[in-house]
Amino acid sequence: MIKPGQLVMLVSPKGKQYFRVLQPDEILNTNDGQLQMQNVMEKGFGARVYTHLNRPYTVIKPALYDLIKAVKRRTQIIYPKDIGYIVLKLGIAPGSRVIEAGSGSGALTTALAWFTGPQGRVYSFERRPEFAELCRLNLEKTGLESRVEIITQDIDSGFGPENVDALFLDVRTPWECLEHIPQALAPGGPLGFLLPTVNQVSTLLTHLEKGPYSSIEVLEILVRHYKPVPERLRPQDRMIAHTGYLIFARLNLSGDEKAPEVQTDHEEENHIC
Repeated sequence: MIKPGQLVMLVSPKGKQYFRVLQPDEILNTNDGQLQMQNVMEKGFGARVYTHLNRPYTVIKPALYDLIKAVKRRTQIIYPKDIGYIVLKLGIAPGSRVIEAGSGSGALTTALAWFTGPQGRVYSFERRPEFAELCRLNLEKTGLESRVEIITQDIDSGFGPENVDALFLDVRTPWECLEHIPQALAPGGPLGFLLPTVNQVSTLLTHLEKGPYSSIEVLEILVRHYKPVPERLRPQDRMIAHTGYLIFARLNLSGDEKAPEVQTDHEEENHIC
């Protein structure tokens, strides 16, 4: 039996997904009829429940991937393929305090809130009120809004929170905000950026090399899906290729140290005896 307050995903016969934080007295109205949440709770995950029109819905425990893909969007979101690497590089874990700027529709915000847990805190900055509100609504839909403080302001004058564990900027000109990072991020802490063009990456790198930053890394992530047909296994006809360049670094205690070059996997292989 599913407990009240748990998040579930209800999948219709045609694959449409509904997310609900379960309350036993709630009724979900769909094109296939009404679903009693009390029945959903009693049946449990993996079961089928039926609407009053006898249409079957499958009860699923949603993964983070499901939540991110279901985000209602008015902006370009950060894709799951990039989010996974971002979370690992930033070391996001239960209890982490993290700053992000550029909330947008809240895809990365959702992932950060998921991994920081109820003991952590996400400070999400968004200068446009309509996007901040959209991010808040998406978080409410997944029950994660209590873990996030959405701050509707520009970051040109600084962040506010101090000594956070990690920081990520998805803004157009992040080099204009670098001077405020040492006041917000814990020494040695990881920081990341997302930029769409190589021109912006080059400008950012020029500024990072002048500041107290080391372990600089630049990459992009490509994912190719395959058609799951055993007799005709081949790639999908379409592919989401370039979505953005990821840049990562570490904050030094001072700016005296020269940022070391990042050794690639190929270079490491050449040193293996």
